Amino acid sequence: MIEISLYLLIILITCMGGYFVKSLSVSGAIATFFIGVFVAIGFQWPGLLLLGVFFVTSSFCSMYKKQQKKKLGDMLEKGSARDWIQVAANGSVASLAAILYFVSESSIWLIAFIISVAAANADTWASELGVLSKNKPFYILTWKRVEKGTSGAVSALGTVVSLVASLFIILVASFLFSLNSFSLLIFTTIFGYLGSALDTLLGATIQARYSCVKCKITTEKTMHCNLKTTLNKGMKWCNNDIVNFLSIFLTTALGTVIYTLL
Repeated sequence: MIEISLYLLIILITCMGGYFVKSLSVSGAIATFFIGVFVAIGFQWPGLLLLGVFFVTSSFCSMYKKQQKKKLGDMLEKGSARDWIQVAANGSVASLAAILYFVSESSIWLIAFIISVAAANADTWASELGVLSKNKPFYILTWKRVEKGTSGAVSALGTVVSLVASLFIILVASFLFSLNSFSLLIFTTIFGYLGSALDTLLGATIQARYSCVKCKITTEKTMHCNLKTTLNKGMKWCNNDIVNFLSIFLTTALGTVIYTLL
């Protein structure tokens, strides 16, 4: 009972901290609490600590040079304070893996959990730090330079940061879960990075992008200049949250299947 109370207290403090530093909205804090509970049920302290590392580092990346990134606000659908949909998009796969591990105690769900967190971390770091590159990124379908913050664009900085972010989570997970396999470290790092790469591909192909009828800016927002924007690319149902969820889910599923076949 004491340990359960400690779990809940730590999760609650983390959620409240995220809200007060404006990394989470009210709904985002509530969603984070439930995801933390699910992860604690499945993986206890190691899982909770790994999730905490992801949350703290991602929040730091979001806050880092925030003023410099403000000019991207017209292009991006949401701000830096994550709501429940954003939290669910990044953490629901990890939560599911934790519950499946609790039920089955199969190590495959531990691998799934680690890959999902690494993929979420890789994408978040790349998105938040890649836009700080001095040069404009390349759009992956045409390889032409586009504005920073464009879905489906890549930069050298973003790519390196993404790989480092995945490796960072894998190294922390290896320590917390006492994983001593070098091949497993490489395998999970690659799939964590692939989550970010898939996010970029989906962002370039199916994510909805709109045009403002007044100022003509390209944006993820459905409203701009107090007017409804018009769809000019992608699928209307597919916003950035859907892309985040799909990239993490598909990468984790693929990595899990391949791991079972090795």
